[in-house]
Amino acid sequence: MPFLKKYQSIIVASILIVVFMTVLYLLLKPAGKTGFLKKMVLEVVMPVESMVNLSIKGVGEVWNRYIFLVGLEEENETLKKRISSLTGAINAHRETYFQCARLRKLLNIQENFHFQTIAAKVVGRERSSVFKTILINKGTSDGLRIGLPVLALEGVAGRIIDVSWNVSIVLLITDYNSNVDALIQDTRAQGILQGYGRKGCVLKYVQRSEKVNVGDSVVCSGLARVFPKGLLLGTVVNADKEEIGLFQKIQIAPAVDVTRLEEVLVVLKKRNGNDK
Repeated sequence: MPFLKKYQSIIVASILIVVFMTVLYLLLKPAGKTGFLKKMVLEVVMPVESMVNLSIKGVGEVWNRYIFLVGLEEENETLKKRISSLTGAINAHRETYFQCARLRKLLNIQENFHFQTIAAKVVGRERSSVFKTILINKGTSDGLRIGLPVLALEGVAGRIIDVSWNVSIVLLITDYNSNVDALIQDTRAQGILQGYGRKGCVLKYVQRSEKVNVGDSVVCSGLARVFPKGLLLGTVVNADKEEIGLFQKIQIAPAVDVTRLEEVLVVLKKRNGNDK
C-alpha cells in the first residue's frame, strides 16, 4: 500500500522504540522472581537484539571498507599521476642523453677536422616533392652565408642556399638541384653527384671505361672549392654500363640519411683563418 510504503521507516522505528522501552522497563524492575511475561520478552528480544547488533556491525564493516576503498582510490590516483610524471621525466632524460651522445660525436668531428665549424639544430623541414631542404637555427649573426657546406656525423648533408639573421635553408644532397663534384675513392674516377629524390643520388659523367664496383665509396673531389676534399658522399649501389652513350649509369646511396637529421655542422673556413 502507498501509505505503508511511504511511512514504513517511521513505523519500524516506532515499533523498535516501544520494544526497547518495554525491555528497559522490565530489566529495571526490582530484582525478584522473573515473571512469565518477562521471560517471554527476553526470549523474543534477545534474537532481535542479536540481529540488530549483527546489522550494526555489518554496516560498520561496510562503512569502514568503503572508507578504505575511497582512500585506496585516492592513493591509486596519486600514484598514477606520480608514475606519469616520472615516465615523462625519464623520457626527457633519455632524449637528453641521446642528444648529448650525438653532440659528443659532432664535437669529435670538430676537433679532428681541418676546418672551423659551427653546430646547428634542425628546426624545420620542407616536405614538398619539388625541393628537399631543411631549416637550421643559425644564420648571418653566427657567420653563416650562402654556399657553405653542411655535414652530419656520417658525411655530407647539403649546402646553404639561403640565410637570414638566425635561420638558414639547407639544400640536401638528395634534391634534384644539388650537384657536387665527386670521385670514386678507390679508382679516383671523377663525376658529378646529383640528387635523385627518394632514390638517393646518381653519379653522372663517369666514363664507361672506368671501373666501378658496388660498394665503392664516393667522396668530394674538392674541385669546385665548395666542399672540402675527401668528405664522404655515399656508396655505389648499382653501376650500369649502357650499350649506348659515353657514360655509366651509377646509383649512389647517400652516406647521410637526410630524413633523420637533427643536428648538423656547418663548415665555415680552414682553421688557419683562410676561406676554403
